[in-house]
Amino acid sequence: MADKHELRDKGLRLTPQRELVLAAVRELGHSTPEEVAEKVRLTHPGINLSTVYRNLETLENVGLVLHTHLGHGGATYHAAEELTHLHLVCGKCEAVGDAPLEVAANFVNALSDEYGFKTDVSHFAIYGTCANCQ
Repeated sequence: MADKHELRDKGLRLTPQRELVLAAVRELGHSTPEEVAEKVRLTHPGINLSTVYRNLETLENVGLVLHTHLGHGGATYHAAEELTHLHLVCGKCEAVGDAPLEVAANFVNALSDEYGFKTDVSHFAIYGTCANCQ
């Protein structure tokens, strides 16, 4: 379960749904709202998908979860403390891997130095072909 103080510290009213959604996101890693709902329903079958969507939005607004688009479908969510990686998406098997943010340092610095553009690579998904599919 999510730390009760963590939710209160962010100014959120503590609800079982919020705790369950945050705990599911942390346990699942990159997951769709549907996958989060499925996980939450294992212990609380009455929670519907719209409740999960509302809670994901609330948790993202206070910085506890983030979303990323990892393909042609909808967003996937992961815990904000996982801001340590880029998303590597295989165009053939659709596997999602991770690479440390530092890998993109030269790219980020070049955009800043040459264009004055500050880049947020935490939502960055890089598409290609994984080692298994090559």
